[in-house]
Amino acid sequence: MDVVSFLKDRTRIPVIGAPLFTVSYPELVLAQCKAGIVGSFPALNARPEEKLSEWITMMKKELEDFKSENPEAVVAPFAVNQICHHSNNRLEHDMNVCVEHEVPIIITSLRAPKFVVDAVHSYGGAVIHDVINIRHAKKAVDEGADGLILVCAGAGGHAGTLSPFALVREVREFFDGPIALSGSISHGASVLSAQAMGADFAYVGTRFIATQEANASEGYKEMIVDSSANDIMYSATFTGVHGNYLKPSVVNAGLDPDNLPYADKHDMNFGSGPGDNQKKAWKDIWGAGQGIGNLHNVPTVKDAVDALVEEYEEAKKALQAKSA
Repeated sequence: MDVVSFLKDRTRIPVIGAPLFTVSYPELVLAQCKAGIVGSFPALNARPEEKLSEWITMMKKELEDFKSENPEAVVAPFAVNQICHHSNNRLEHDMNVCVEHEVPIIITSLRAPKFVVDAVHSYGGAVIHDVINIRHAKKAVDEGADGLILVCAGAGGHAGTLSPFALVREVREFFDGPIALSGSISHGASVLSAQAMGADFAYVGTRFIATQEANASEGYKEMIVDSSANDIMYSATFTGVHGNYLKPSVVNAGLDPDNLPYADKHDMNFGSGPGDNQKKAWKDIWGAGQGIGNLHNVPTVKDAVDALVEEYEEAKKALQAKSA
């Protein structure tokens, strides 16, 4: 599948809503798709595992009905995120469900096993894999990934440390396929910037945590609105893989942000961190990206996407005026 062509007329703005662990539930994903951006969710959010097929069946029908009732609307597809790590004992089951339902886009994280790529290609779907460096990017391409998500410095949750200016250009040296760029993107002008750097899509997460449809606590949403980039910290303590978190949530959990225990990536546990003060990530320790400084409200997803579209169009006009 040519992901760029597939999504061109199915999105209002080149944005993929990032799959947010414990936050992206059907209400959020459906609202994103109806608003005209790709919505996505981790398969692991559907618990117990039987819920995954129920969710996909329900979401496909609701989007089909919505499109039928609103023929002029731009309705985007949804994607399912598969955590490809040895701690995920549901991967085979969840992939079988996605193959059965022919989910058009699968987002893979942590590694890109060939069997996932082969399974998705069997029905004409596409796999886009998130990476934080060149080594991971080349490995994903070698294993047949159709697209890459470049998770750069400042992205919420598990993120890398490279500047997008560096990573995008290095990846474009060897890969001409679809690229989504992640890292502090919460404004429409940043979406345009991602395209200017050579990406095809912006990959946006934190903006959608602070929306009415997100399955996040009011405290989480309020902390995003009340915080700035200075309140983001980078740590591997909570899952074994480095990520960006809201420092106030770490403090509220009774931990010292400047003296956190070490965690090994091989012991990744999508639930708790090491030490006596175990707190569930992401229940108590809240992920967020550095782009929170311009998030000042908790709108509906539609209003958030409308704002992104307006900002995006304004940024294009401003850029054209500067080059005239």
